[in-house]
Amino acid sequence: MISNALRLRPPRHRVDKRAIWWWTTRSLLTAVAAAAVPGVTAVFVEPIRFWLLLVTVVVGLAGLGVTVVMPQWRFRVHRWEVTDTAVYTSSGWLWQEWRVAPMSRIQTVDTARGPLQRVFGLSSVTVTTASAAGPIEISGLDHTLATEVVDQLTETTEATPGDAT
Repeated sequence: MISNALRLRPPRHRVDKRAIWWWTTRSLLTAVAAAAVPGVTAVFVEPIRFWLLLVTVVVGLAGLGVTVVMPQWRFRVHRWEVTDTAVYTSSGWLWQEWRVAPMSRIQTVDTARGPLQRVFGLSSVTVTTASAAGPIEISGLDHTLATEVVDQLTETTEATPGDAT
C-alpha cells in the first residue's frame, strides 16, 4: 500500500524569480552562437552566401522566439519541495516531469553553480537516488537557500532508515 505522504503531487515552492533571467541569458547566448555560425561562414563563402544568411535569419528568429517564451514558461512549471519523507519536483518545458524521491532512496546530494548561475546568485541541487530515471535536479534556487536545502537533505537522509538501493 502506498503512503499518502509519498503520492505524486505538485510541489509547493517556486524556484527563485532570478531563474527567469538566468534561463533567458542562457537561451540568448545559445541562439546568438547558433545564428553566428552560418552568419560568419556567409562572409567567407560567396557561392552560398544567400542561403547561409537565410539560415542565419531563420535560426536567429527561432532562437529569439524560444528566448522570449521558454524562461517564463519554465518558471510557471518548475517547482520543488523537501519534506521529512521525500523530495518533490516538477520541471520541464515542452516535456514536463513530476518526480518524488523518498528519503530512504537518496544516495547523494550535490550542488552546482555555473558561471551564469553565480552571476545571478543561483545554485542547483542534484539529488541522486537509486532510480533508473536518474537524479532529481532542482535548478534556479537562491544560493543560500540551496545550501540550506542540502543541509536539510543531508540531516534527514542520515536519520532515515533504509539502504538507498
